[in-house]
Order: sequence, then C-alpha cells, then structure tokens
Amino acid sequence: MNMLEEKTEQAVVAEAAPAEEAPKAEAKADRPARGPRGDRKGGRPDRRAPRDRKDEPKEFEERVVFINRVSKTVKGGRRMKFTALVVIGDHKGRYGFALAKAAEVPDAIKKASEAAKKNLFNIHLVKGATISHEVVGKYGACNVYLKPAPDGTGIIAGGPVRAILELAGVQNVCSKVYGSRAPINIIRATNQGLNNLKSYKAMKELRGKE
Repeated sequence: MNMLEEKTEQAVVAEAAPAEEAPKAEAKADRPARGPRGDRKGGRPDRRAPRDRKDEPKEFEERVVFINRVSKTVKGGRRMKFTALVVIGDHKGRYGFALAKAAEVPDAIKKASEAAKKNLFNIHLVKGATISHEVVGKYGACNVYLKPAPDGTGIIAGGPVRAILELAGVQNVCSKVYGSRAPINIIRATNQGLNNLKSYKAMKELRGKE
C-alpha cells in the first residue's frame, strides 16, 4: 500500500507542475516582440543602431609643412614640446599659415590650424591660374623669387613654397629660394611676395598708362 501511495503522490505533483508554469508562459507571451538589432516594437529605438551622419566638406584643406621638437631648460630639468607649421587654403585664392607649440604633436597641429584660420590672406589669380607678374618676397635672410608660367607648366617650387601656392589655388608658377632655408622664413617670404602682387589695372595706373 505504501508503494501505491508514493506513486499516487508523484502523479499529483507532475500534474500540478505544468499548471504553475502556465502563468509564466502567459507573461512571456505578453512581452512585445523584439525587432532586428534589439528594437522593441512600440518602444524606444535601439541606441546601438548606426546614425546617419553626412560628411560635411571642409572649408579649408590643411597641410603640415614642418614639425620640430624643442626643449626648455628649467630648474627641474628639460621640458620637451613640439612645434608645428601648418598651411591652409581653399584653392580659390584664400590661404593662411601659423606656427603653434604644444606638449603633443596632434595638439600642436590643431592649435596651428585654428590660428591659421584667424590669419587669412587673399590673392588674385589671372588667366591660367597663375600670378599676375614677377615678384620677389623677402623676410629676414630669405628671398623667394616667383615668376608666372604658361598653362600646363605646373608648380615648380620646393616644399614650403609648393604647399602655400597649391593651397592658394596657383597652378602654374616657377620659383627659386635664396638665402635662409628655414621653413617658417620661406613661408613668410612667399607670403610677403604674394601680398605685393598687383593687378593689371593697378600696374597700368602706376605707369600712368590709364
């Protein structure tokens, strides 16, 4: 009789178990279904879903001309920093340049770019995307000679001069650097020469032919 009573109790427990799990199954059925990437229907959007970001064109193109490591000797030792010379331009006659210093190279480049945007210059390009006349730019012991060239010549210039002319939009020009070869002096001498350029109308007025 004891064996029969134990089997009867086990059967009753087995029948009662599904009845207890039934509310849990109903609760799961009440939950909203999940969409792709974990989105809930009727709920908040999934934060992991990629956002539509439009790539906005930059107003100026920037170019790093020169990076140098410098040090300052203080009482506690040497403090190492980096200087960056950056030139920016829109290829339409506007350009700028700046020299900045920071503890890390990326920070120095960022500071120089921001400073260059506040130090912009304009030049007038003539037919053939070249300069209007020959000019010599001077700064300190550096002289930069610039000469207009016919269409198809390209930019015949060294590194710093090429950077500032390309970003300014000049496509055909010949140049030669005399004296100091420091990149910052070359950039400043080139800028001085470009600022001394005069238009055809202004030259005729200076010569008294108009």
